[in-house]
Amino acid sequence: MAHPLMPKATAVWLVENTALTFEQISAFCGLHNLEVQAIADDEVATGMQGLDPIAGGELTQEELDRCLADSSARLELANPKNPLPKARKKGARYTPVSKRQDRPDAISWLVKNHPELSDAQISKLIGTTKPTINAIRERTHWNMTNIKPQNPVALGLCAAPELEKVVALARAKAGIVPEAMDKPDKANSDDPIRIPKPGETLLLKGEAKADRERALEAEEVPVFAVTEENSDDGATPEVLKVAEDVFSTPPTTPKEEDTPAPSPEDNAGS
Repeated sequence: MAHPLMPKATAVWLVENTALTFEQISAFCGLHNLEVQAIADDEVATGMQGLDPIAGGELTQEELDRCLADSSARLELANPKNPLPKARKKGARYTPVSKRQDRPDAISWLVKNHPELSDAQISKLIGTTKPTINAIRERTHWNMTNIKPQNPVALGLCAAPELEKVVALARAKAGIVPEAMDKPDKANSDDPIRIPKPGETLLLKGEAKADRERALEAEEVPVFAVTEENSDDGATPEVLKVAEDVFSTPPTTPKEEDTPAPSPEDNAGS
């Protein structure tokens, strides 16, 4: 059952201006019988100004007279004369006037960084119109020279979770896989590092290879090169230097055998 807008103030007026029973007042106002009795005894709502339900259109005089004649009757709330406010339909988000000038920057950022978003999603996200989105996308907006792409979250036009949700839905609908899942990171890859086998030479490409060879020649370090036959067919590289020249060790001079030092007796005898 519906109750008056201000039940306690209405109960104060009914107690002071009518001869209704406590049960009738409590049923109409949605209060307890003891609370209505406390209002009548000035123990509750002391100094509260009563509200006339007849003047407010919540009760009719005929309904009041009917319940005054029959103590078992219950008051019924009258139909409001003023129409109830209609529920707002779902549409574009309301944008404060102070932030409406930032919407073109946010639209430009969304069009540039998230082309998978549709015009309807952008319009609902930041509260704009489709003609404005098309004008910015086609660069025909009247203020295009002054538009700078900026994140709508930083501008306060939407929240980060809302933007992430809309982008995720658009990517799922378009079948776009995130880059982090599509291309694994090479630094964190589990593939083992390839180590050259004995006798295998790792080749350099392009100018880096030529620079490396010139540096090795300047230091007089034996260089391993590859013939023209070893390109992409998997041929074995040909070694230009002989293994003896590479791994040869310089000759060592034999050390003189240590001879015992002459004793003092030998020196005296001589």
